[in-house]
Amino acid sequence: MSNTVSTLLLRNLHEVFGEIDPVRRRAAIAEIFHEDAAFYDPKSGIFRGRDEIDRIAGVIKASHPDFQYQPISPPEETGNGCRVRWVSGSPGKPPAYAGTDFAIARDGKIAAVYLFFDDLPN
Repeated sequence: MSNTVSTLLLRNLHEVFGEIDPVRRRAAIAEIFHEDAAFYDPKSGIFRGRDEIDRIAGVIKASHPDFQYQPISPPEETGNGCRVRWVSGSPGKPPAYAGTDFAIARDGKIAAVYLFFDDLPN
């Protein structure tokens, strides 16, 4: 799979923060994140490095294990940055929350992901 910043960001959404299995999640993190990458969460703070990103992704997924992330528009790239808007919730139910992820890539891997919570779309 090509490591465009769009591909990396979608993989992060589904294979990292959307993955319940810790072994698969950790393998995806090793493939798509730089060792010194950072994840910025407006509610919980900054998580630096693969171990911390793995830990917080597991905590978030454990808080709602059945939720799935669904992009609501295609990723938008400019330079080495990309954003994707998404909703999350239980399958078959209205979304519980919405957000935008913005990522910066360096040498084919994610250097940083910034999470923004959005109002649910109408």
